[in-house]
Amino acid sequence: MSNGYTDVVAQRIAAREQRYVLPDGGRSADVAPQMLRQHFTVGAEARNLQALAWSDYVGRTLEVPVTRGQVASGFFGELDTYVLKDLVFLDSRTDPVCQRRTNARISRDAVRDYVFHVAVDGVIETVTGPQQRKAEQFRPGILALDMGQPMQMMRPGRARALAFFVPRATVEAEILDAPALHGRVVTYTTPLTRLILDQVVTLCRQLPQLSDAEAAQVIRTCVQLIIAAFGKQARLAEGARAAAHAALRSQIQRYIQANLGEDTLTPDSVLRQFAIPRPTLYRMFTHEGGLGAYIRHCRLREAANELVRSPKVVVTEIAYGLCFSSASDFIRAFRRCYGMTPQEFRMQALLRELGQR
Repeated sequence: MSNGYTDVVAQRIAAREQRYVLPDGGRSADVAPQMLRQHFTVGAEARNLQALAWSDYVGRTLEVPVTRGQVASGFFGELDTYVLKDLVFLDSRTDPVCQRRTNARISRDAVRDYVFHVAVDGVIETVTGPQQRKAEQFRPGILALDMGQPMQMMRPGRARALAFFVPRATVEAEILDAPALHGRVVTYTTPLTRLILDQVVTLCRQLPQLSDAEAAQVIRTCVQLIIAAFGKQARLAEGARAAAHAALRSQIQRYIQANLGEDTLTPDSVLRQFAIPRPTLYRMFTHEGGLGAYIRHCRLREAANELVRSPKVVVTEIAYGLCFSSASDFIRAFRRCYGMTPQEFRMQALLRELGQR
């Protein structure tokens, strides 16, 4: 079964990997790219050519009719593409635009992926199927599209949208009657879908700075969670359950890191913030000795960083700033963790820095 668009981009990666050949004829797995990143913008085009350039570029998968007004006034369009071997992630920002797949267009190409579409900014209106099912997105949820069925998508104002192109076989292996997803929206009203929203926000903010391996993991986690959200099964498949667990743990870790200096940060406050069963929360941090031990370790690690970053700040100020009850409590905990006192740790860091000069 053809995977359409993802087949094409997988071939590009395979061709690119062939260039990474070792002198003995072997190929290095360490340097072969895990992902391709592509950036496209019409900003360098003449104003009257910008909309046409966007239509030509996006025309690989969609029909994009261009109006006289767009030609006359210019057009803003940027697209970042992240190509993995088995899926594609797009981040697009545009002025008002119409994009569609007609039956005629579908008959001329092999693109049959499912696309999960997330509105980040602006309003996006989509009409699908012979019944003209309408789906309006202004961050209420995630729209599922079957690229083997017709649709028309309107952005009446400037908008930003994310799109996950997932091979047909991947979706149909998890969801019964997957073609019926076309035009459906899941909203951020359940713990799982709210978790997806958090992952999407993280994706938007951090993706350009992540390594290829990290970016691929975040994208795959989003896809697993989205497929789970659309699944008709009452329980998550094992892979999706693991993705949900990893995403929630990451969310909790970010919350803890952002509140290390708050004396209200405790296991109970984390429990109230995330409203999940206490045993579930505690099991997440079993390997760290429990949630309380994890919070304390994070504070000690931040203290170690602060000792090096700010050599003139006294140890007691660092201790109280990270909510240790006393300097002696901090020093004892620090010695247990690092095998030396905070002063000794700072001195060793300074000596290493002098030795590197």
